[in-house]
Amino acid sequence: MNLVYTGKTKNVYDMGDGNYLLEFKDDVTGENGVFDPGANTVGLSIEGMGKICVRLTDFFFSKIAAEGIPTHFVSADVDKAEMVVKPAELFGKGLEVICRIKAVGSFFRRYGDYCEEGQDLDYFVEVTLKDNDREDPPISKDALDTLGILTADEYEQLKDLTKRITKIVEAELKKKGMDLYDIKLEFGRVNGKVTLVDEISGGNMRVYKDGEYIEPLKLPGLLFD
Repeated sequence: MNLVYTGKTKNVYDMGDGNYLLEFKDDVTGENGVFDPGANTVGLSIEGMGKICVRLTDFFFSKIAAEGIPTHFVSADVDKAEMVVKPAELFGKGLEVICRIKAVGSFFRRYGDYCEEGQDLDYFVEVTLKDNDREDPPISKDALDTLGILTADEYEQLKDLTKRITKIVEAELKKKGMDLYDIKLEFGRVNGKVTLVDEISGGNMRVYKDGEYIEPLKLPGLLFD
């Protein structure tokens, strides 16, 4: 296998058979040792986080695929913290799609003059460019279309899929008495179709129980017990 990309939280290898291997690290995004799924730098390392990410991604991707939503997922090996995926074409240099149920994190930091922390946002979807130098700037539907990153029709597909996926994840957490506040997803094109890619784990969502934030490392224990 050939290493083709080293990211903040995973390494990507070309398996030589048309698929790719994602090797998950124990690193998570944040600042000054504090986890933040909206951050664009590695803030800390949590032992065992790689395996947890694969376990949660395997679980949630299976639920999502059962609802007819396309994903790039092929198989997972939790013990090795690895996942095999189909090749996907990025939108531009990569997009992050955030679905916000509550006003927290970077949304509240930006718009705090116009909302209260924890305010309901009714599955508000926003898209940001993956661009560390420009601190992942938000980008509109019109700008995405004008710049040729994705078409207006693809944007509407992406937005609809984001809301559907968020509600699936939210429902699974609700079964265990947990509340999803926001989640960050990634999409690409697989065989020309808008498809969910990357991962769904504690490292890219904020989850609360009884008003208390759930650390990513504790999420599987609450979800699977």
